[in-house]
Amino acid sequence: MTKLLTSSDIALDAIKQYSDADNPSAFLAVNEGNSYFRLPDSPGVIVYRTTGRYLVQFGGPFSPAEVRPRLLDAFLGMAAEQRREVVSVQLQAADAPPYLDRGFAVDQIGASFALRIDAFTLRGARFMQLRNKISRALRCQLVVSEAPLERWYDRMRELDVRWLTLKGDGARPLEFLVGQYGGRHQSLRRLFIAHQDGRLIGYITYSPVYGSRPGWLHDLSRRLPDSPPGVMEAINKTAIDLFRQEGVKWLHFGFTPFTELASQPKFPGSSAAFHWLMEYLWTHGESVYPAQTQFAYKKKWNPDLVLGEYIGFQHGASIPALVHVFRACNAV
Repeated sequence: MTKLLTSSDIALDAIKQYSDADNPSAFLAVNEGNSYFRLPDSPGVIVYRTTGRYLVQFGGPFSPAEVRPRLLDAFLGMAAEQRREVVSVQLQAADAPPYLDRGFAVDQIGASFALRIDAFTLRGARFMQLRNKISRALRCQLVVSEAPLERWYDRMRELDVRWLTLKGDGARPLEFLVGQYGGRHQSLRRLFIAHQDGRLIGYITYSPVYGSRPGWLHDLSRRLPDSPPGVMEAINKTAIDLFRQEGVKWLHFGFTPFTELASQPKFPGSSAAFHWLMEYLWTHGESVYPAQTQFAYKKKWNPDLVLGEYIGFQHGASIPALVHVFRACNAV
């Protein structure tokens, strides 16, 4: 029986085949709610969402290198016809050249982190606090394991609602630049959970990563507000141990905005004012995104690699364009 392909199937094929930019979050391209732009005579896609007068693009064009300039030009042409501007988020350094050639300002917006699993160990004084935290969690009679989504789906939804209470009044679940569970491509994701006698305490989902550093992306992580300290660390350690047994090379911790702003390369035409704003949000932007909390969790695993992540502004660094990125993510 012939399988009817959807746009997200075509996007999945593109991120598998054309992954030389090494975007560790590329699997987010298949999130439900995304839109896709293609050329009728060429392979590859551009992934985006429409928000107000902006087309918010995720990553660079997922296409063969020789197609990218033409695909990007056509996408910009569509935006112009709609009287909209393009802002591109989570660009990798390798994505930048065609944007710079077209007059975009490309500024760093944060970084992602990756851990080499086959060289990882929790031995040594550096990880003493992490080991102790995991041990305390496991002494609470937690059961931590990989699990099928269909068995835990309803309890995960209930946990999500309670987890949001940790974020304060009016908090909304993020989307677009974070993963999902369920849907057409769920079979490619993995789920690890912690429970006590069937009561779901926390979970982490992992999405596949392609490119030169293949492995898994530590994606959604949720826990009960009254969960014991160390539950998320215990879940992730269980996943790492299994991934190592399977010969997986890399665990990616994904994008954290406003981080590593001094350590990554900058591009010609980048904005000093935008850089200042990112530094300000690192210090004072908890209500927009808990960057410091996420950074602390990721750094405790001592990742081997830091990768700058960038945002491309079609007409220069712009606060309205940045706000529409946050709107596409349901952050504001």
